[in-house]
Amino acid sequence: MRILVTGASGFVGGRTVELAQAAGHEVVGLGRRRLDQVGYLSADLGRVGPEDLPVLPWQPDAVIHCAARATPYAKRADYDSDNVIATQTVVDWCALLGNPRLVHVSSSSVLYRDGDQLDLTEESPLPGDFANDYARTKADSERIVRTYGGSWVIARPRAVFGPGDTVLFPRIIAAAKAGRVPRLTGRSEPAVGDLIYVDNLADYLLRLAARPDLGGVYHLTNAEPVEIQTMLLEVIERLGLQPPTREVSLTTAMRAATVLERTWRLLRLPGEPPITPYGVGVLSWSKTFVPDKMLRDLGAPRISVAQGVDEFVSWQKERL
Repeated sequence: MRILVTGASGFVGGRTVELAQAAGHEVVGLGRRRLDQVGYLSADLGRVGPEDLPVLPWQPDAVIHCAARATPYAKRADYDSDNVIATQTVVDWCALLGNPRLVHVSSSSVLYRDGDQLDLTEESPLPGDFANDYARTKADSERIVRTYGGSWVIARPRAVFGPGDTVLFPRIIAAAKAGRVPRLTGRSEPAVGDLIYVDNLADYLLRLAARPDLGGVYHLTNAEPVEIQTMLLEVIERLGLQPPTREVSLTTAMRAATVLERTWRLLRLPGEPPITPYGVGVLSWSKTFVPDKMLRDLGAPRISVAQGVDEFVSWQKERL
């Protein structure tokens, strides 16, 4: 196939390009950053119109739209630009490119609310209030994709991890180095959650690109929920970092995170706060997904969570 991958300079997009090339597809990657790579084009989808985008060497069979503002804390305007406006630009660009198959990478966070959520399905309703601006703008981007005149599908991955990760584990590892990771208490049972290893996600995106008969929404996970805090403590220990000894209740952590985030926004402080309500929620609330639709139509993931953790730890050790 001839495949265009947006967000190709990022974590998920970059790995999707690599696996697509390894599978023998012709691939063009598009990203915000300027990179000196063959088959890579640079453009900011949130700030240019479809007519101003680079000319492709061919008409794509499929577009995998990975480009997004995926950090847990950023300016609201940046989320709107990089997640909503950028998606509208991609949809309009696809119309100019002859309506290729569109695989849109959204996020399972569009469903999140405070509290445990077990066995979520593709039919689970979106909440009235979103967890943060990232979730809100991802939901908006899904609505845009549904207006596309060609073949489309929406992928909602859950907690992507692996070598190259810049969002999930690195923030926790940085906090662990600084001694800011506590053991959260206040639950009667450990929080459990689904994740997906980045190679499994890229595999699934390529399978969706090749299957125009599949549509609607797909939740993409490793189909093996884990105890979140136990897994994170294991990674911290394997990296030779000091495990947390200080205990903080979930209620206290959430209150502190809310105050910090509001202070950061009010004072327009640089960077992001040490903790956010969303970050506390990731460690504290159970979020699991029914994988039946994914397994039926796309098959089982080829790399287990344990194998993925091994790969991530090996990669991270080279950078400590």
